[in-house]
Amino acid sequence: MQPLAFFACSRSVLGNPITEYIQDTFGMHYAQDESYYILDVKQERKYPPVVYLGCKKDVKPEKLRQELIQAQITGIFNPNKFINTFQVHRHDHFLIPAGTIHCAGKNCMILEVSATPYIFTFKLWDWGRVGLDGKPRPLHIAHGLKNIQYERDTDWVKHNLVNQIETVSNENGVLEERTGLHKLEFIETHRFWASTSMKLSTNGEVNVLNLIEGEEAIIESPNHIFNSYVIHYAETFIVPASVYDYTITPHGPSINKRIGILKAYVRL
Repeated sequence: MQPLAFFACSRSVLGNPITEYIQDTFGMHYAQDESYYILDVKQERKYPPVVYLGCKKDVKPEKLRQELIQAQITGIFNPNKFINTFQVHRHDHFLIPAGTIHCAGKNCMILEVSATPYIFTFKLWDWGRVGLDGKPRPLHIAHGLKNIQYERDTDWVKHNLVNQIETVSNENGVLEERTGLHKLEFIETHRFWASTSMKLSTNGEVNVLNLIEGEEAIIESPNHIFNSYVIHYAETFIVPASVYDYTITPHGPSINKRIGILKAYVRL
């Protein structure tokens, strides 16, 4: 089974290997699909919160390659020439199938939902940052350029990867929405909103969840399979597949207030 995790994302221009490349080059059998869920933003005129995602229309691969290589000498690279930018707001969700060039901009607090062969993330541009040793961090331009899917241009990204949100159900005070899973990805994400207790099920799959709205919630087992425990805003927690049914309820300062939960699992 593929591992699944939530991360705080880094601010580098990235490309993740597609399935065929990671298998042929590294012997892995699945790609690093991921997505950016916007937990919070800081509105600032000089640096408005944005996400970079997908190539602009008619990007020339050789031109991109030349400028990335030149940037290693000059320390200057303008991603706006090649990559789409999208202004972001709280609770936006951007899907990132492997092979899609992407980056998180400044003033964004992002929850990254990701498959985790994380050593195969290819950095193309690192904004001139250095590591703890004072030296520029390693880049992986050759690998990265072989994986960029240039046909994922502006229109394609808008129609396939930005806020692909649909209502699953809205019953008993609980709104369930599907926010992820492009057909190229194996990660499913559902979002739940409620000001009362919500009943969830693992359906035999490991569930990875995050409290995306609200101060506190309590996780409980109707069958007393595990001890109840309290989670706080932006905390990630895991519910094993063997638990099956569980409840999430506003707790403490969140009682009688709306909370939001993002749930991720691997699509079978």
